[in-house]
Amino acid sequence: MTRKLVLAGLSAITLTLAGCGQNTDAPSPAASESEIAGPESAPGVAVSGATVRLPAMAGSPGIAYFTATLSGADPRRIAGVYVEGVGRAEMHETTTTNGISSMKPVKDVALTPDQPTEFKAGGLHVMLFEVGDALKAGGTTEITITLDNGDKVSAPAKVEAFGAAAGMDHDMSAM
Repeated sequence: MTRKLVLAGLSAITLTLAGCGQNTDAPSPAASESEIAGPESAPGVAVSGATVRLPAMAGSPGIAYFTATLSGADPRRIAGVYVEGVGRAEMHETTTTNGISSMKPVKDVALTPDQPTEFKAGGLHVMLFEVGDALKAGGTTEITITLDNGDKVSAPAKVEAFGAAAGMDHDMSAM
């Protein structure tokens, strides 16, 4: 009985190894999306200075800031943002009219060649909903932007406690 199990196991290994010599030009079905369209798939686009600010209270939204730069290429648009450890991320913009600030979601954000696009307090920013317990002040996470053509760029983001820097651009308790 043991001999039959050993032979069956060796047969399975032989069949698996025989498949290794096949054409490898196409991505394997098991390849992850990041291996196929990873951070290196957006030439000329860089994300820097990424920071995730944790919510003041559990269940409230957090916020993310970063700078995106497009070097010497045709204009692109940021179509979405993903932050590791967060259930949902939405791009928003704070505007002030007649001394009254308001915040609204934005569908996409223009990237102009050689002109940094800043996500910062008082302007464009990313609202973070369903912030996971794994994100801790002093740690890091990863932020990934997706462009209008599907290319992605990832960068590390510092995780900070709420109020770690002055200039909060809105009262998140109303969210």
